[in-house]
This record gives sequence, C-alpha cells and structure tokens, in this order.
Amino acid sequence: MRKQALILVCIVVFGVVGSCHGGSLKKGYYDNTCPDAEAIIKNATEKRVANDPTLPARFLRMHFHDCFVRGCDGSVLLNSTTNNTAEKDAIPNLTLAGFDVIDDIKAEVEKECPNVVSCADVLALAARDAVSFKFQKALWNVLTGRRDGTVSQASEALANLPSPFSNFSTLVQKFANKGLNVQDLVVLSGGHTIGVGHCNTFSNRLYNFTGNGDQDPSLNATYATFLKTQCKSLSDNTTFVAMDPSSGLTFDNNYYVTLKQNKGLFQSDAALITNEISRIIVDELLVSEVFFREFALSMVKMGAIGVLTGNEGEIRKKCSVVN
Repeated sequence: MRKQALILVCIVVFGVVGSCHGGSLKKGYYDNTCPDAEAIIKNATEKRVANDPTLPARFLRMHFHDCFVRGCDGSVLLNSTTNNTAEKDAIPNLTLAGFDVIDDIKAEVEKECPNVVSCADVLALAARDAVSFKFQKALWNVLTGRRDGTVSQASEALANLPSPFSNFSTLVQKFANKGLNVQDLVVLSGGHTIGVGHCNTFSNRLYNFTGNGDQDPSLNATYATFLKTQCKSLSDNTTFVAMDPSSGLTFDNNYYVTLKQNKGLFQSDAALITNEISRIIVDELLVSEVFFREFALSMVKMGAIGVLTGNEGEIRKKCSVVN
C-alpha cells in the first residue's frame, strides 16, 4: 500500500529515526535522564482529557501546526514579544487552544526533572496520549529527543500551513515540502474526524463559492442546508461546527465515510476526492484497521519533520518563552 520500507527499517530495527527522516529521534530517549517523563506526561494529559473531551483534537492540531512550521520544535508554543509576532498569533493559529494545558503539563515534568524534557516532546507525547485516552492504549509510537527552537514567526505559519481553502495540487505541494507524500496527506487529513471548524473557514462554500453568491456544487446539498442553519452569514467568525458531522468527538475513520458522501467540511477535505490516486487511498481507509495502522505510520513521519536534536536549540524551562 505504501512504500514505507526505509522508515520502518529505521524504527523497527534501530528504534531510531536517523538519516531516514528527521534527526536522531529514538524510543525511550529519556529512560536514563528522566525515566518517569512519559508516565508523568501521560497521567497529566489523561487527567485533563477526562475533564475536557475537546483536548485530543486541540493537541493533535497544535502538534500538526507545530511540525509544519520550522519542524517539530515547539515554536508554535512561544508567545509574541514586543519586537516579534509569533506563530500562535498568525491567522491560521488564532483558533488553536490548550496552550495553558501544555504549560501545566510541562511544569509537572519540570518538577521531577528540571531542564531535561523539551516542550516539543511534551507536545508530541500529549497529542498522542490525548487521542489515545479513550482506547487505553497508545495509537502510535512517539520517538523522542526533540529540542526546542528559539524562533517563532507568524509569517512562516502563513507560508507553511495548508489552508482549508487549498485545492489538491496545493495540498500535495505543501506536504511534499515537508517530506510527506499523498498517502500521508490523505491519512493525516483523517485527523479531521475530531474537532471543529469555524464558519469563516468554509462559509464561502455556502454563500459565495465563485464570487456570485452561489453554493459549492460539490457539497452535499442536504449537508449544506444544515450548515446554513449554523453559519448564518459569510462574516460569522465565531460559530463553529463539528468537522465530522456524525462523530465529532470520536477518533475513528468516519471522516472518509463523510468524504464519500460529499460532506467534507473544508475545500481541502473535498479536494481529496478530486484526484484518482487519493480517491483510491480514501477507499482503502474506509477499513478501520487500515486507517489506524496508516495513521500511526504517518504520525511518526510527521513527528520527525525538521527536528532539532543533539546540541541544536535548547530545552525551554517554560514553553511560552525562550530561556
């Protein structure tokens, strides 16, 4: 199904993603320096997810948005300063949420092991542990050893993050820029099975698709009628709806069922069924076991994008500010 031999050799045989993809990340990186790190992060994450079922989608999106800008270096967690507008204040990131929870989880790790565990690793592990919580087992491996970046610029978020208005060729290029292929694009888009979309990211499909006050003809008409009851105008930027209309809090492969029904919420979702190769992948992912297996593989690849390792970057004491 996918040509993953190279990265699988790296992970399975050596337990390391080295020259294959990203820097030298490995399983159990903190075993000697902070043996309880992963357990602390898991327990802290699960405690918070039990009280807030929206966190899995929020952490997964935050991890994705981190990795697509400067690699998985925790740069999305940095606050803006007097002289710099950071990634989190870029337009595509204004709807990110849960930064305070990541800060709290990091603080718990700092109590046990000061200056050892990076914010980038905390975010990668928390995203996995949050999504996995309901399953009571880890849905994918998180290799660790990332270090934190010291640069965060809003302009880079705008330039690198895929837009909900993107067509297929634009999406393919954005993913290829990060070393990810069409398979990864379709698989990682499945993360839209949880979480919400704000009206202003798709209301053009309801009210002004070609600039003539029209509706996107590729959008399921019944679904469009429902969406219009939620999003009353093009200017609504506060209302939001579940991205997966039938199971917005359940991590499953239902996203692909909705795509086949022409109920993909964003243009970037609908784009996945405009190409023959991606349509074939969508059909394969209608099998639940296939989706979970492929999602695990693509998350390992995404988690290794442009990582800082060794003596690069730093280990931030607080995730929101550089040391």
